[in-house]
Amino acid sequence: MEFLRWLFDAKLEFAGGGFLLWREVLGNVFGLLSALGGMRRKAWAWPVGIVGNVLLFTVFMGTVFGSPQAVNLWGQAGRQIMFIVVSVYGWYRWRQPRHAVTGAVDTATRSETAIVPRWASWPVRLGLVAALLGGTAILTPLFSLLGSYPPVWADAWIFTGSLLATYGMARGWVEFWLLWVAVDVVGVPLLFSAGYIASALMYIFYGAFTLAGFFIWWRVRYLNGRLSPQPVEASAVEARP
Repeated sequence: MEFLRWLFDAKLEFAGGGFLLWREVLGNVFGLLSALGGMRRKAWAWPVGIVGNVLLFTVFMGTVFGSPQAVNLWGQAGRQIMFIVVSVYGWYRWRQPRHAVTGAVDTATRSETAIVPRWASWPVRLGLVAALLGGTAILTPLFSLLGSYPPVWADAWIFTGSLLATYGMARGWVEFWLLWVAVDVVGVPLLFSAGYIASALMYIFYGAFTLAGFFIWWRVRYLNGRLSPQPVEASAVEARP
């Protein structure tokens, strides 16, 4: 109990009254470790990310958990819950035998990995774009009613994009990294304006990190295609339920 009390109250204070909550810092550190594990396609990335999600949920529901920031970001808080749910699915999926998950064997690397990257089909790509725009349009008035910090559409965009990116990671689609880039572009100014400095700075780093992850997965997919021609077309695999 003493540790939890310290964790909820602890903050880094700066001259001029500025501060950072340790919960926000630690939550983003766990998120970074999860992203590193995802780039390396390790199943442990999912439970590590869940720890960060729990911490950040308490941060973004500032008024509920007594945080110094009297600002609630419903989209940011809600996506932490969504992350936990989807991460359980991703953890389960990545722990399955690789041939059962992707229909392919990773020949581009000698290390053990949980999943083999693959391209999404064009119908899936168009569906992701439509879901991003449609989800943002649907959630914006809902988050407005809940009193989310403006501009509310940005909070809805971040929530929807994060959901789609996490699902895409679980499926092993290379394109999921680009969804994270779209989230980061909108998330940085929103978090700075709301006073969540640590998360905003981490989003800037994530932007560069996700671009690197995209090209790393792209390269792995390219090498797999050259070294081991797939017996099953990617579009056919993606059509499975």
